[in-house]
Amino acid sequence: MGDKMEYRITTKSEEETMELAQNLESEKFPNMVVCLEGDLGSGKTVFTKGFAHALAIEDTITSPTFTLIKEYLTGELPLYHMDFYRLDKSPEEIGLEEYYNKGGIVIIEWADVVKEYLPEERLDIRIVSLAEDSRIFVITPHGQKYIDVCEAIL
Repeated sequence: MGDKMEYRITTKSEEETMELAQNLESEKFPNMVVCLEGDLGSGKTVFTKGFAHALAIEDTITSPTFTLIKEYLTGELPLYHMDFYRLDKSPEEIGLEEYYNKGGIVIIEWADVVKEYLPEERLDIRIVSLAEDSRIFVITPHGQKYIDVCEAIL
């Protein structure tokens, strides 16, 4: 295993975070899996909002902390938004792996909680909070399709 490629993007506002998500969305494909890690309040849900907005989903996006999974089926592709901060079931119980093949986009907040269940090919995004609204997005693609996405927009 060589060193994984890593891209670092700094955003200075929620708008810029949403813009980054919208750029990523422009390279979307069915069964895309995006894994978000970062502290509470680091912008995982803001990122997801930007992505959903670009998918033409008009629902209000809120973090599915208690429901674990929210499905938005009105956009260009289905969006499966997951949040495992309070995961108290096994990933098998919620059928996590089935979502990878439903032809939609899977965005997982607190993906590190289900590390063993993540697909080999995916996009890992770690969000590091700096001062105020500044964030560093550390983006690591796993698999050629995800490398292509990063090269197209970053």
